[in-house]
Parts: sequence; C-alpha cells; structure tokens
Amino acid sequence: MARFFLIRLLQAIPVLLVVITVTFFLVRFAPGGPFDGEKQVEPSVKRALEAQYRLDQPLANQYFAYLGDLFQGDLGPSFKYPGRSVNELIATGFPVTAELGFYAILVALALGGTAGVIAALKPNTAQDYIPMSTAMIGICMPAFLLGPLLMLIFGIWLEWLPVSGWGDLPGDKILPSFTLGAAYAAYVARLSRGGMLEVLSQDYIRTARAKGLPEYIVVLKHGLRGGMLPVVAYLGPAFAGILSGSFVVETVFQIHGLGRFYVQAAFNRDYTLILGTTVFLAGLIILFNLLSDVLAAYLNPRLRAEVRGKA
Repeated sequence: MARFFLIRLLQAIPVLLVVITVTFFLVRFAPGGPFDGEKQVEPSVKRALEAQYRLDQPLANQYFAYLGDLFQGDLGPSFKYPGRSVNELIATGFPVTAELGFYAILVALALGGTAGVIAALKPNTAQDYIPMSTAMIGICMPAFLLGPLLMLIFGIWLEWLPVSGWGDLPGDKILPSFTLGAAYAAYVARLSRGGMLEVLSQDYIRTARAKGLPEYIVVLKHGLRGGMLPVVAYLGPAFAGILSGSFVVETVFQIHGLGRFYVQAAFNRDYTLILGTTVFLAGLIILFNLLSDVLAAYLNPRLRAEVRGKA
C-alpha cells in the first residue's frame, strides 16, 4: 500500500507542474495588467512597481524565478493587497472555505446517502422514484440559482435564517452549506443507490436474511460497507470540487473565504494571488483524489489484493 501511495504521489508532480505552467502563461497573456485601472498610474511609478514585482524582466525569467520561490514555499506578494503575501491571504481564507466544504460534505452524505439507501430498499417503486427524481433536480439546479432561491424563501419570506456572512449570526452557516452540498448530495444518492442495489443482490446478503436477521441489521451491518464503496471513491473528487468550486457560494452569501479572494484576484489581475490559489487548490485536488483511491483500496478486498499484486 505504501508503494502504491508513493507511485501515485510521484505521478502527481508532473500534473502539478503542468497546472503551474499553463496558469502562469495564461494570466500573463490575458488582456490588462495588475496596475491598469480606471485611475492612470504615472509612468515612472508604474515602472518602479513593475521592477519591484519583476514584471520588467523577460517572461522566461519571471517563470523560472516564480518556480524557484514556489519550491521554497513562497507564493509571492499580492499585487492588490500591499504588504501582504499570498501565503498570508490563503492562510486567512482557507479555514473558512474548508469549514464550508466540511459542512457541505456532511449535508451531501446525510441527504444523499439516506436517500440512496431508502431508494435501493424498494427499487422501481414510489420509494425509489421520489428520492431519485429529487436528486435529478439537485443535479440540474446550479448553486448560483439555488442559493438566491433559498435566501428568498428562508431569509426574506420566512425570516428564519440570515442571508449573508459566516459565523457572525446564529444559523448563518446553514444556507451556504446546504447550497454547496445539494448538488453533491444528488450524486451521492445515485451512487449509493447503485452500490446498495448491487450489494443487496449478493449471496451473503441472502444468507443473512435466511438466518432471520432483522432487515436493518442486514442493511446497516452487511450492506453498507460494500454498498458505499462508490461513494467513498467519489468523496475525494467531491471534496476537492467543493473546495475549488466554493467561490460561487462565497460570492452569493458574502463569505470571505479563499474562493472570494480568487474571484477578486481574477478581476484585479493579481497574478501572484491567481497563481497561488490555483496551485494550492490543484494540490488539494490531487491530494484528495489520492486519499480517496487509498481509502477505496483499503475498504475493497479485491482492489487491495490487486494493489498488492502490482506492488
């Protein structure tokens, strides 16, 4: 298993290098610059700023200088937040984004897992069609539409929950977490339904039922471990997608997390902040995909045997 983990980790290095390279040159070739705004900067001041941030050097020199700083863990200074580094901004925004992602995953697992198991118990009946139809609606409804709709219903009409902020008022984490987790709950529901249908038709499940075990024991003790394997394999990409895609929810609900910094950096042409957040999020995506593969291999005896055979 350690050899499998190490090989996958080494495979991630060229992927991350490609992400860094593509992002670096894309932001440089985009129209405008970090010092182009409504108020024109004096040419001498602009030249001094470009020299300070090494923008007056050839593009190749900038690229290799950035790689050198990156290998030392330095993501550079922010162009639009004077006196603050990208490392500091990520350290400020990421805890909020991570907490939002954690709650969204809990929402996805609680709603999607429950709906999928319930649907699998009686396939092709109303107990199956209703939760799966609801899941399809969740997949089709994007966060930028669901968020304002929930704000309108629960925040403005019913006045039950706050419509913006994070941690300032009681209950202000409910709507953002549900908005971000709803789409993933729909995918979890479909995956858990498929996994449970496959497991509940196995011979050992029939044996457990023939022994007279209660249905809830058969489902919870014997069925969930195998039935939830597709969900476990999906958790890595899901959590990585939640972290990297939370900028929509953070913008809608005015949450000052990493996604909000990313959006502002794109508008401000803050090269180092765009690069730093992209590299950081890409690293998280690779890490969570790797952890998901390892966990799936650990839970699945057949896959674990294949991994050991290759090792």
